[in-house]
Amino acid sequence: MKPFTYERATSLEQAAKAVASVQGARFIAGGTNLLDLMKLQIETPAHLVDVNRLGLDKIEKTPEGGLRIGALVRNTDLAADATVRRDYAVLSRALVAGASGQLRNKATTAGNLLQRTRCPYFYDTRMPCNKRRPGSGCAALKGISRGLAIIGTSDACIAQHPSDMAVAMRLLDATVETVDAAGGRRAIPIADFHRLPGDTPHVEHTLKPGELITAVTLPRPLGGTHVYHKVRDRASYAFALVSVAAVFGKDGSARFAFGGLAPKPWRVAAADAAAPSGAKAVAEAALAGARPTEQNGFKQGLTARTLASVFRQKEAAA
Repeated sequence: MKPFTYERATSLEQAAKAVASVQGARFIAGGTNLLDLMKLQIETPAHLVDVNRLGLDKIEKTPEGGLRIGALVRNTDLAADATVRRDYAVLSRALVAGASGQLRNKATTAGNLLQRTRCPYFYDTRMPCNKRRPGSGCAALKGISRGLAIIGTSDACIAQHPSDMAVAMRLLDATVETVDAAGGRRAIPIADFHRLPGDTPHVEHTLKPGELITAVTLPRPLGGTHVYHKVRDRASYAFALVSVAAVFGKDGSARFAFGGLAPKPWRVAAADAAAPSGAKAVAEAALAGARPTEQNGFKQGLTARTLASVFRQKEAAA
C-alpha cells in the first residue's frame, strides 16, 4: 500500500471540497472495497477523506410517501429496517444475499452503489485492463470470461457490475442525491447513475470530481409480491452469475431488474412488457442484443431458468 494522507470531514461541503481540491483524493466510509483495492495498488489515492461523522446514517420517510436512505446507512441496518422489510422487501432480500454478515455490518449504501467490478483481470495488475489502465486493452475478451457480462458490453470492456443492492434499487427507480464542492445539489435517477463502458470503461458513474453521495431516495412502495433470486457458484460470499429482482403487481403488471449480466444493474421496459408471456419471453426481451463469449453464453439459458424460478416463487406467494 502506498503512503497517503487522511482527514476526517466535519461537513458535507468540506468533505466535497477536500476531495475536489486534491488530485487523487477519495472519500472513505466502510472501506470494504476501497481498502482491498488499495492493498493491491489498483487504487492509489493520495488523500482519504473520512465521511463517517457527517450524520448520513438515517432512514426517514419522505413527504411524498417514499423513503430516504442516508448514504452511510450500513447494509445490515438497511436490510433489517422494519419499513424496508415491509414495503421494499426486494431491497432487504437483495442486501441479505450480498457478501457476508461481517461485511454488511461495515458496508454503506453509497459504497455499495460505487462497488467496482470483480473481473479477475481488473484485479490482476500484470494484465491489461481498460478500467484499471485506460487504453491498455481488455484481457478478458480472449481470457477467462465465465462470470462476466453478456449485454451492455463493448470492445473495450466486458466486466460485470457486482452489487446486489443496486439491482433492487434500479428495480425500485431510486434517486441518488449528491452535493458538490460548491454546495450544489443534484438528484440523479439511478437509471442514469451507472454508465456503460463504451470507449471509456474507467468512467463508471456520472459523479463529478468531489461530488459526494448524501442519500438514496425511494418512491412510494409498489406493493405486490417482491422476489430476489440470486444464482452463484456457492451459497454465500459469492457474486451473482445471474440475479433477478422482481415485483409482481396485483393488477398483473410486473417489473424486472438483473444482476451479473451487464456492466450496470440491467433493466429494460421490453422485459416488463413481456411478463404475461412468461419467463422465457422476459429473458429474451431482457437479453436482446446480448454479445456473450464462448465461456459465458450459458448465462442466457440460466437467465431464463432463474426467471422461471422467480415466477414460481410469485405463484407460491399468491
